[in-house]
Amino acid sequence: MSAVPDLNPRSDSAVNPPGWSTVTPQPQLPHLQRELLARVTSAQPRWERLARQQLSDQEIGHGRHADYANGLFLRRIVGEYGWPVAGLVGEDGTAAAFQLALHADTHGDVQRLSARAMYLAVQAGTASIRQWAHLHDRCLRRAGVPQLFGTQYVMGADGPVREPVREPAQLDERRADVGLPPAAEVSTCLRQRLSEPPPSAWEDPPTVSLVAAAA
Repeated sequence: MSAVPDLNPRSDSAVNPPGWSTVTPQPQLPHLQRELLARVTSAQPRWERLARQQLSDQEIGHGRHADYANGLFLRRIVGEYGWPVAGLVGEDGTAAAFQLALHADTHGDVQRLSARAMYLAVQAGTASIRQWAHLHDRCLRRAGVPQLFGTQYVMGADGPVREPVREPAQLDERRADVGLPPAAEVSTCLRQRLSEPPPSAWEDPPTVSLVAAAA
């Protein structure tokens, strides 16, 4: 269950001098940007319903096939270009790639490959360390070991339950190091969100997932 935070930038006039261009550069690979967005847009309603345990066994099975195909697609991109950063596929495209990686649970190798590639991009200043923290935790939990940043949840009888965390006493300190809010604050927001109906596609952009990670 994951929520990528909303950005709240200052106005252009406050940060840019007169004459400074604020036009966002076009991505180098717009065809991959379109494909990434299309795949996430198609999968998003299913992910939202899965988070709320509203899918039948048949729908879950079909969804796994779709996520598997998305994983193969992402592996080809990462293998050829490394992590698809904003300069290649746009801000929305790289956020969509993150969502595909996060949901590639049937492709542990793709998740690990993506996490390594994203980490290199984080070091280069071209990827989000917050998103990397989500994916790193996901890889740890798929390997059966405690997570570091407390982003991964499962649904229990009384709502979302955080999966095991290494050294829980230092959790909020580690979260702060990667720009994540306190764990208790996120748990409260997550419970509230999952108690509400899934948002419509135009209300919830493809930078948000509720399957098993929380910001």
